[in-house]
Amino acid sequence: MQREEMIQAIKKVLEENMQNSHMALFSPSAKLNEELYLDSVLILQLILHLELDLGLTVPEQHITAADYATVASLADFLCQVNNDSELAPKEPEVEFEDVKVHCFVSCVCEALKSKGIDHRPFYFAVWDATFDVSERYQLQYHSDDINHQLFIDWYQRLFGGELIAWYDSEKTKLANLATMKALLGNKSNSDHLMVMLDLYHLPERENKFNQNPFPHYVMLTETETPEHWMMWDPDFRWQGEISQDRIENAISQPTVEGGYIFNENALHDAPLHVVQDYFKLCFIEDKNPLTNAVREIIKAHLDETQGICLSDLPLALRELKVIAVRKYAYEHGFAYFGRALGQSDDDFEYWCDVIEELIQTYTSIQYQVMKMAETKDLNLYTGIQYLLDKQDRTEKRIKKGLFDMYSDWCELNDLPCDSVMEVC
Repeated sequence: MQREEMIQAIKKVLEENMQNSHMALFSPSAKLNEELYLDSVLILQLILHLELDLGLTVPEQHITAADYATVASLADFLCQVNNDSELAPKEPEVEFEDVKVHCFVSCVCEALKSKGIDHRPFYFAVWDATFDVSERYQLQYHSDDINHQLFIDWYQRLFGGELIAWYDSEKTKLANLATMKALLGNKSNSDHLMVMLDLYHLPERENKFNQNPFPHYVMLTETETPEHWMMWDPDFRWQGEISQDRIENAISQPTVEGGYIFNENALHDAPLHVVQDYFKLCFIEDKNPLTNAVREIIKAHLDETQGICLSDLPLALRELKVIAVRKYAYEHGFAYFGRALGQSDDDFEYWCDVIEELIQTYTSIQYQVMKMAETKDLNLYTGIQYLLDKQDRTEKRIKKGLFDMYSDWCELNDLPCDSVMEVC
């Protein structure tokens, strides 16, 4: 299949199978995310239709963001694969600064970075940060049972920053908005105000997501124009003015509640013994919660637990990517300990590659799960189990490497380290 034919095939799937409502913007140069509003799951769905409906070959190797940035880049990639052409070597991706990891942590770390304080230890609690599995066996990155108390407590213990909750869930949305406006009007330049809003209701944002709802923390300040607020989203590296009405609407959604204010003046570098205590608290040596949860969810759908069935599985794992990117937080751990130990950039890049493999394999699992649900081919389950077992081995290796580095760091700083991690 030639390039133009592939582009037309993509157009056909978007129009007929997926009924995309943004086809007026379709062109070879159209950005799948920003212009056609396809998030990572919808892009996997698009590729799955191309494979199953049109008989195209989808490669076993990971498809990176560069492969599906635009309609043309996706078409070129699939053409190369299906014409048995040798894939051109990819340019190294420099993505770490733009990785979406954890919105709450990104907001509070912004103040640390602005003061030149090493924020990396705070990410120790992110790689295995809490998520939820609902009664219907759906993976959720946000639920009523999840709070940020661990981050709140340890932000003060590590860095001396007191996060004060201004949002009161017992009050109405209007009352909380009034509180927020008063705080915005009176806050100093050293104060930072955070609020949770539903990002789905801000479609003018550069990062378009079809996730609905999309609870997300951002930071707000007033502007010289009374009708607009400056919104700073450290997690997505986005800053710009948005009308107050639009922001208030996103805050007022019933799916979100939360807000904090804190002052940066008392922030300080984290004492080493407190960093050690935090690492020991956060480091889960003997299990990998996300992979375990994915395995449990898939089995529940195959067993039709509580009336759920295989066709429900893609929705159940829809938020896997949102949680999987938290694994990039391991990079902060390797950077923090490795730099202190004087390790080379090559060592750091090695672990970055292993971490990337871990994250991208979750995408492969998600794709195979979608394919199994669509085709009802249970033979695919064997391959999915293999990938899940591979994830356990990979993450165990990452944790072993990080723990060894942590142990050397403890020795360097005359801190006790009385355990050794084994690799299964």
